[in-house]
Amino acid sequence: MSKITVKTPLVEMNGDEMTRIIWDLIKEKIVKRYLEIDLREYDLHVQNRDRTDDQVTIDAAHAIREFKVGVKCATITPDADRVEEYKLKKAWRSPNGTIRNILNGTIFRKPITVNNIHPYVRSWKKPIVIGRHAYGDLYRSVELRIDGPASTSVVSTHDGKSQSVPAFDFAGPGIFMGIHNTDESIRSFAQSSIAYAASEKMDLWFSVKDTISKTYHARFKDIFQEEVDAAADTFAAAGISYRYLLIDDAVAQAIKHPGGFVWALSNYDGDVMSDLIAAGFGSLGMMTSVLVSPSGAFEYEAAHGTVKRHYYQHLEGKATSTNSVASMFAWTGALRKRGELDATPELVKFAETWERAVLSLIEEGVVTKDLTALIDPPSANFESTQSFIDKVSDRLETLLSASS
Repeated sequence: MSKITVKTPLVEMNGDEMTRIIWDLIKEKIVKRYLEIDLREYDLHVQNRDRTDDQVTIDAAHAIREFKVGVKCATITPDADRVEEYKLKKAWRSPNGTIRNILNGTIFRKPITVNNIHPYVRSWKKPIVIGRHAYGDLYRSVELRIDGPASTSVVSTHDGKSQSVPAFDFAGPGIFMGIHNTDESIRSFAQSSIAYAASEKMDLWFSVKDTISKTYHARFKDIFQEEVDAAADTFAAAGISYRYLLIDDAVAQAIKHPGGFVWALSNYDGDVMSDLIAAGFGSLGMMTSVLVSPSGAFEYEAAHGTVKRHYYQHLEGKATSTNSVASMFAWTGALRKRGELDATPELVKFAETWERAVLSLIEEGVVTKDLTALIDPPSANFESTQSFIDKVSDRLETLLSASS
C-alpha cells in the first residue's frame, strides 16, 4: 500500500512520561507507516524545556502559527516536587498555557462517544462540548505573598494619568492575586465559540458570574451579547440558539440536560468543567481537544495528563494498559485539518478511517484496562498499551485495503 503524501509540514510536539511512550508508538506504528509527512518536531519534555529556558515551547507555538496545524503530546507542568524530581531550574509555566497565550483563541473539548460506553449522567444523550477561553485569568495572573500588615491596591496608568482602586488591608500575612483579560481576546473567544457552534449545529451557552463580578465578568457577558447580536443570521441559518446563564445555574442545568450544546466558559471554569464532562461521559482518556486561533491556526492535543503512575510501572519493567485513544484522536484531528487546509481529501479520509478503526475495536470489546468496566457489557479482558495500538494499526490497514 503506497503512502499518502502530506503536502504541508505538520508541527509535532513530543511530551512527557507515559504519554511520550504512547506518542512514539503511534508515530512508529501508524503515522510513519501510512504517511509521507514532514514533521516539524519540537521536544517539550520537561528537561528540554528547562535546558532551553522554555524557548522550545515558544518556538513551537510560533511554528504552529506559521504552518497553521500542530499536534501535541501531554506534558508536565512542574510543581515544587517535580522541580526536585527532574532537577529543574524552576517551576516553569504550563506549556499549554504558553502556547495558548501566543496563539490566543479558544479550546474546544468534546467527548469521544462510543455506542457501548454510556455516560455516568443518565440524562446525557448527546455530547457536551466545552469551549474554554484560552487567554488570561488565573493562567496569566500576578501573585504576591503578603508577609505582614499591608495595604494593597490595583493601579492603572494611561496617558500619564494614574487610576487606583483599593484592594484589601491585610492585618497579618496573606496572599494576593491580580488577573486580567483584553476586549480583543474576549471578542475572539465569542466569535470562535459562535463559529464552532454554528459549524456543529449545536446551541451555544455562555456562563460567568456577572452578578458578583460587575466589571470583569460583566465585560465578558456584554461582548458575547454584542457578537451574538451581530451573528443573528449565522444562528438562524444553523438553526441554533444562544443562552447566557450564571455559572452556578448553568452547572445545575447541565446535569439535567440531554446535551448537544457548546458551553463557552472562562479559562479556569473551562479547565475544570472539561474534566468533569470528560469523566461524566466515561473517561478522561476519551476526550478531544483543539485550540482554535483567530489567526487560523489549530493545535490538537489529548485532554488528559502524562499518566505518571503508568510511567513508573513502565520504568520498573511492568506491563501497562494505558488508554491511547485521546492521543490518537489528537493526531486524526490534526491530520484531518491539514487535509482540509491543503485540499487533500485522501488525507481527510485517512484520518476518518483511523478513527473508525479505533471506535470499531472498542465496540467489539477490544479496550485498555480503564475501559473494561465502562463498556457494555463489561469485560475482564484488556489489551496492553502496545497491543491496543498494534490492533488499531492492523484494523486501519484492513479498512484502508477494503476501500482502495
